Amino acid sequence: MTELARTAATELELPGGGQPVLDRLIALLDLEKIEENIFRGVSPAHSPVRVFGGQVAGQALVAAGRTVPEERRVHSLHAYFIRGGDPSVPIVYEVDRIRDGRSFTTRRVVAIQHGKAIFSLSASFQKDEPGIEHAEAMPEGVPAPETLPTLMERAEGYAIGAHARPRPIDLRYVNEPPWVTRETGERPSRNQVWMRADGKLPADQLLHVCVLTYASDMTLLDSVLARHGVYWDTDKVLGASLDHALWFHRPFRADEWFLYDSASPTASGARGLATGRFFAEDGTLIATVVQEGLLRVL
Repeated sequence: MTELARTAATELELPGGGQPVLDRLIALLDLEKIEENIFRGVSPAHSPVRVFGGQVAGQALVAAGRTVPEERRVHSLHAYFIRGGDPSVPIVYEVDRIRDGRSFTTRRVVAIQHGKAIFSLSASFQKDEPGIEHAEAMPEGVPAPETLPTLMERAEGYAIGAHARPRPIDLRYVNEPPWVTRETGERPSRNQVWMRADGKLPADQLLHVCVLTYASDMTLLDSVLARHGVYWDTDKVLGASLDHALWFHRPFRADEWFLYDSASPTASGARGLATGRFFAEDGTLIATVVQEGLLRVL
């Protein structure tokens, strides 16, 4: 394990945010190879009771990508969160090389703690090929990210403010955040936030994809809760990601602004479904996500 990774295990969130915090995330995604097809990752010391889902998904994708030729880009992943991860111990990632074809490569990754699987991921990689192209347009009338307040500024004066510490992702709400709409009585059908890595990332395309994967688990289930006027830190809500699917359509940089536009088509049986689209600042559709989460409102 690198010295930077050891430091990352000590603390991810630092006063002031910016590049130092992002460097901790980069270190967390720099897995230690302990054997062929076997990798080990750590969690920041200040994690909540469970490992953040975006972290284990990002680390698992790193493990898969380390076994694939660099010229093949990941185009989709499908994951299941099986058990809550323990942030106090390392996570072992075992990679199964399912297929190496002429155009596509498939990998399956199982994350293990205490001898049990906590997470599984299947990812498909493809070499670049020309073909037909079209894409949905970015929603109209979205203000520029630099004109919007930061997450810490938005959270000031609310109960959520105590938890809005500097993070590796700069996140700015376009619409009113869920902790505001629960008080105003609004029930928005969509949730929109601008995001980007809060600093500069190396020129490693897999790292940029893994950082977006990490960010994709942030705010997505907000689109479910906001429709019912409840929120994590202001109501008694027990929640966890159940599964997560991502499709990457075009190259992008995760340290440049992208719009995360999400909505919830349905919720039932203590589960909520959320869908999201990622757009680059120039309007290019770069990725699509679908997630189902366990949501128990007490």
